[in-house]
Amino acid sequence: MRSAILRACCLAAVIGASAGTPALAKERSDVIIANGTVHDGSDAASRLGDVVIRGDRILYVGSNAREKYSADKIVDATGKIVAPGFIDPHTHPDEFIRSNDPAQRLTPAWLFQGATTLMIGVDGYGTPDIDAEDARIKKDGVGVNLGSYVGFGRVRQSVLKQDARVPTAQELQQMKSMVADGMCQGAFGLSTGLFYAPQSFAKTEEVIEVAREAATRGGIYDTHQRDESSYSIGLLGSTREVLRIGREAGMPVHFGHIKALGVDVHGEADDVIKLIEEARAAGQVVTADQYPWLASGTGLSASLLPRWAVDGGRPALLKRLDDKETLQKIRTEMRENLRRRGGPDSLVLTVAGSPWHGKKLGEVARERGEDPIDAALFVIRDGRDSAVSFNMDNADVIRFMRQPWVVTSSDGSSGHPRQFATFPQKYREYVQKGVITLGEFIRSSTGRTADILSLKARGYLREGYFADVVVFDPKQYAPKADYLHPRELSVGVTQLLVNGQLAIDGGKLTGVAAGKLLRHEPKGSCPQKVSSLN
Repeated sequence: MRSAILRACCLAAVIGASAGTPALAKERSDVIIANGTVHDGSDAASRLGDVVIRGDRILYVGSNAREKYSADKIVDATGKIVAPGFIDPHTHPDEFIRSNDPAQRLTPAWLFQGATTLMIGVDGYGTPDIDAEDARIKKDGVGVNLGSYVGFGRVRQSVLKQDARVPTAQELQQMKSMVADGMCQGAFGLSTGLFYAPQSFAKTEEVIEVAREAATRGGIYDTHQRDESSYSIGLLGSTREVLRIGREAGMPVHFGHIKALGVDVHGEADDVIKLIEEARAAGQVVTADQYPWLASGTGLSASLLPRWAVDGGRPALLKRLDDKETLQKIRTEMRENLRRRGGPDSLVLTVAGSPWHGKKLGEVARERGEDPIDAALFVIRDGRDSAVSFNMDNADVIRFMRQPWVVTSSDGSSGHPRQFATFPQKYREYVQKGVITLGEFIRSSTGRTADILSLKARGYLREGYFADVVVFDPKQYAPKADYLHPRELSVGVTQLLVNGQLAIDGGKLTGVAAGKLLRHEPKGSCPQKVSSLN
């Protein structure tokens, strides 16, 4: 009896003391994303939990966040996926990020997919003037983070114009200096598009010499390789060329939109993978990105015309087309290129506002009562020749997708649904159908991509990292764009934060432009190194 009385007294004393003690104050934050299924961007398994954000950084990732933190906004993510914002390593968003319309500069095409960071200046088209790019972005505002490459094509064209020739020693030095300047201003590396004229006129040795300027400053070599098909040196020969460039320049190589394009090379994915695996086993750093579509985006000029026909640019091309003898040579080579693409019904023209939008090349030819090559030349002369080309085999797509060194990209350009729907397309066609897991989809869209690009404190949900975060409903996340309606916004993203600010809330744009230019910190010799890091 006495012990019971003592226990009661002690309990009363504790309760009384507690009642008189103020509760511990909660730490302030801006946003708490609560009760979501958290994928942190790594290979770790998902877990139920919370993400706390203050300013532009992640403050806490764990459980029971509301016991420790208060917030101005609490997002209930029950039943939803919480992940790092998706990183798109190969994009063409100029119509958005350079628009005069602030609403377009938000880049809604990517935001509604859940993407928060895009790499620009790919395929050899990046400017060396990164400072000017940064100044423009700070002045105008953009909705996503951007990182840029120096473009080999931009540099070569500024020195050699459209000419198919070898540069002089002085011209080569001029090109190298431009690449060095771009790297010292924060470019992430050198990009090439050796399939496209006038870059296709460059010999391998020329590319290596220019690439070394990026290599010595810690850059990556990103490439639309010379041949993804059987146009010139073939898919395997082109793959060997990429590996040689990286090896001799002394830098990591990254294959943009890796694929086996056209009927001649369907089934060669395994051979490409073998070459890359052998290089990786020998110590070379080799990675790739890929879009989950069976049609590429191109133009009839790029896909059908022989490269020699465009030496000197469009004026020179039109002169050649007016010469009967030269025209016959062009037509002969175009016929072979059309065959390797899969024939006239494999190309769908995608120029909004043109009379042939949404029509197959074969259909246009039948309507005009002429040969498909003549129909193609008619469209090429017109200048509105954008098209999608159905030239990939799904088995090859899957083989590449399952490699641990391949990440997701859109190659997003106008006229193709990949610009508006790549990440949800991969989710619908390859995650929901069991080809890859949800974890693999997120890993290949976030952390792995950040590692390849050396993005500082991005790509993962970790304390101290930048708060680029996507919340999406796994039952609703889906593409709406297709080949005939390529500009439909994707659905299913309920919240998206860019640098800690809500770009999407409740499935709607907030109008906040929180993106910025990310800069790579150069190594080696630079007059003035970048201080504003990514």
